[in-house]
Amino acid sequence: MSTSPVADPRDRTALPESDWRDREHAHRERVQPWVAPRQARRSRGETHPVDDFLFDYYPYSVARLTTWHPGHGTEVTGRVDRFLQHPAYRRTPDGATVDAGRAAGRGSRLDLAIRLLESTARREPEFGCFGMHEWAMVYGLPQPEIRHASQPLRLAPDEIVDIVDSVGLRCTHIDAYRFFTPAAAERNAHRPTRTTQPDLEQPGCVHATMDLYKYAQWFHPAVSSELTADCFELARQAREIDMRATPYDLTDLGYEPIRVETMEGRREYAHAQRDLLERATVLRERLTSALEDLRHEILQPMIGPGSSQP
Repeated sequence: MSTSPVADPRDRTALPESDWRDREHAHRERVQPWVAPRQARRSRGETHPVDDFLFDYYPYSVARLTTWHPGHGTEVTGRVDRFLQHPAYRRTPDGATVDAGRAAGRGSRLDLAIRLLESTARREPEFGCFGMHEWAMVYGLPQPEIRHASQPLRLAPDEIVDIVDSVGLRCTHIDAYRFFTPAAAERNAHRPTRTTQPDLEQPGCVHATMDLYKYAQWFHPAVSSELTADCFELARQAREIDMRATPYDLTDLGYEPIRVETMEGRREYAHAQRDLLERATVLRERLTSALEDLRHEILQPMIGPGSSQP
């Protein structure tokens, strides 16, 4: 069986239709328990502060998560019309494959993602934030003005202020920090910005773990659906830890609080961070490798046969 010509001398994996349909079915079955409740809630006009977050905060649809893609470097063969309807694919003699250049889009975004992933991986993890970022988002606000106003708070607003002032704020993540109330932002030990993100992002942060899903989706469909689903699954677990440590009362949704206002609760949260870190480290390595391979495939035609990549 011939395969599509590519500049990269490494062999491209070819998947016969029976194989890729098996993987497609397995992926669909895997994600259904995540997406079906979301779709049912939307049909009823309901929201969920934990499970809806990954769909609402990250702008990626249910269809985008459920539709299977092999990732770049793999050729699907047989009846491949549905792949070729996607603008990131190109036809090959025996089927279809992701076009690396089209999938990567702006090269600057690919470089940024790799830089963020690599710099985060090199940095020492920090476990002293104790999930106070969610407290900082309601700091000094009355119940009607808080982000998840439909959920009651476990503590009174003045108690939240006292606890934040006592424990302190040490958030390193720009996309958590930007939702702080102005009074809380002034109390944070860092001033995260987009420019300083590669210098501050650290692997112990639950939001940095959730963002692995974002970076996988940035390069859809060049990142395999299996890897994207792995990132989504871990992001769900991180979001649950994130919200259990908030001052919200989520017991009616089945979530017992991690009471970070206590010493025991802060130890529990740090332990959960370490557990997430262990799993995120593996995914971060896999995602970085996939994106580096994507960049290599894009650069190789520019470099030309027989040349070495700078």
